Amino acid sequence: MAEAAAHADHDHDDHGHGELKENNFMGLPNLKLAMWAFLGSECMFFGSLIGVYFFYHGHSLDGPLPADIFSITITTISTFILLTSSLTMAFAVDAMKQSKAGRTKLFLALTALLGASFVGFQVYEFSHFYLEGGLGLSTSLFASSFYVMTGTHGTHVTVGVIWLLMALSFVHRGKIKPGNYLPIEVAGLYWHFVDIVWIIIFTFVYLLEF
Repeated sequence: MAEAAAHADHDHDDHGHGELKENNFMGLPNLKLAMWAFLGSECMFFGSLIGVYFFYHGHSLDGPLPADIFSITITTISTFILLTSSLTMAFAVDAMKQSKAGRTKLFLALTALLGASFVGFQVYEFSHFYLEGGLGLSTSLFASSFYVMTGTHGTHVTVGVIWLLMALSFVHRGKIKPGNYLPIEVAGLYWHFVDIVWIIIFTFVYLLEF
């Protein structure tokens, strides 16, 4: 009986600290390793999109050029919002590690709100480019590569927002217990990744045009 109780306590401690028994040969939970593998493939995917953009950069003279339509002020604001969301995501993970469910929910909600705001700015930019700048998806090679690259990133942010809202719901309903930070940490890895990708896009696509 004592041995069974000790075993139960050990299982509870594992769960409370977000550690999974199913560790791989690297000593990492399988869920975290799977996310790292996924992000590695995403690096190659976004690398190819950015590479295509730069390959066609300056080769197309049809339609408006980047410097004609980009608004560095608006994009800087949206970039700041997304970078701030990376900070609130880190706070959410830290709060979950400390078994503070209320703070975890607060920072998850803030992160999702900031991410949704970034997507809203991107929708506004696309609408402005199309309606006032005359830049459609098939206007030029620049337009096609730009919309596909930034649109794909925006889709990733949208998926991240949905993921965070689901995590918030699970924490609220007790499906993710306080202290079980692994699911939140994995969501955080994804969120930090999309933030880093945007820093690269913002720097090499927007800033270099000015």
